[in-house]
Amino acid sequence: MAKKETNLTLGVSEPEKVDAFIQKLNHPLIEVVKYVRHLILDTDKQIGEGIYWNAPTFFFTGEMKPFEPKEYKRYIVGFVFNRQDCIRMVLLQGATANDSGKVLEGNFKDNRKLIVFKSMDDAKSKEKEFKDIIKQLVKLMEN
Repeated sequence: MAKKETNLTLGVSEPEKVDAFIQKLNHPLIEVVKYVRHLILDTDKQIGEGIYWNAPTFFFTGEMKPFEPKEYKRYIVGFVFNRQDCIRMVLLQGATANDSGKVLEGNFKDNRKLIVFKSMDDAKSKEKEFKDIIKQLVKLMEN
């Protein structure tokens, strides 16, 4: 039986679903969420968004060779809302990026890295490095 493809695996953006999710989101750092969302989408026109793993997730929308859906090869970064004192984001391939600004955290065996935003000032202070990492991850997908 063929694996079910999702808009994430197909690279089809669903901004209306993210808008609806954010309108209902009850989080003390909601303004940081909105800011980071726009920061990510403004980084590259080939970045799309949808709701996966119960949160806004950002992915590559360009052409790619076929792959198994469970490999999540399009995935760039997604929000994690399990804490109220910060916004955490997971980058499945974050360890493959050059993190010259040392903004990524975690030492996972599967190439994941996290970035944490504790306030609007914190998000703005990490903006340049975070955008650079996103650009690197998009470039890797284009190859």
